Amino acid sequence: MKKYVINGLSYAVEIKGNGFPLLLLHGFTGAKENWEPFVAEWSSHFQLVMVDLIGHGETEHDATISRYEIESLATDLVTLMKEIGFSKFHVVGYSMGGRLALTMAVLYPTVIERLVLESSSPGLKTEEERHERQKKDQQLAERILANGVASFVEKWENIPLFATQKELPEAVQQSVRKQRLLNSEQGLAQSLLGMGTGSQPSWWTHLSDIHMPVLLLVGERDKKFCRLAKEMNEKLPDSTITVIKNVGHAIHVEEPKIFGKIVREFLTTT
Repeated sequence: MKKYVINGLSYAVEIKGNGFPLLLLHGFTGAKENWEPFVAEWSSHFQLVMVDLIGHGETEHDATISRYEIESLATDLVTLMKEIGFSKFHVVGYSMGGRLALTMAVLYPTVIERLVLESSSPGLKTEEERHERQKKDQQLAERILANGVASFVEKWENIPLFATQKELPEAVQQSVRKQRLLNSEQGLAQSLLGMGTGSQPSWWTHLSDIHMPVLLLVGERDKKFCRLAKEMNEKLPDSTITVIKNVGHAIHVEEPKIFGKIVREFLTTT
């Protein structure tokens, strides 16, 4: 692991493998380690850049709230990749990381070669929806600060979005929980406030301007994101949608072998 100071903020980054660069962006409560199961399959094809996003893992999390805004983070990551030596790269993003990846594609379209969005959205369409979500994220952030990470993780892993993960082996569930518990109250709260779904701009009207190849991956049992992906697929000029059978929101956790193969094939097909 190496630390890179980008625009005054210290980012924790792990780089493995050889080949065309691939930036990997985890979801809310996640960390760069979430991508370790795919290193064996992907590292002979790509140079993997696994980063702890602001507010998570070993990346600095005591910055001002403006540094948590999704556009600010997108700028940081493009700068980070240039610092490492990459002017063009692929991006894979899961959930919150997918919203961030899409933000990068909107703001910096020339640097991304191919884009994989797992269970992701372009944000909320209306100001009213965003305002309502901001209030919920504010309340959740306050509860995290008041009650601690362990209490939050207990509730978080029991929300309907992650119901299908209850069917995974206990060892897998424990591994996911252990990683989530490594996060800090302040980091998660700030992340929610700065780059929650309610705080980010809506990118729905920008989808038609994204011309790189995009793979939309969703789990069959994640009905909400299947619906969102279908709508996104109709607006993106060069996109493919793949629905993975019998899984929910976190495909890379529930079906890692299938996920790893589909992503590798999409990124290596000429």
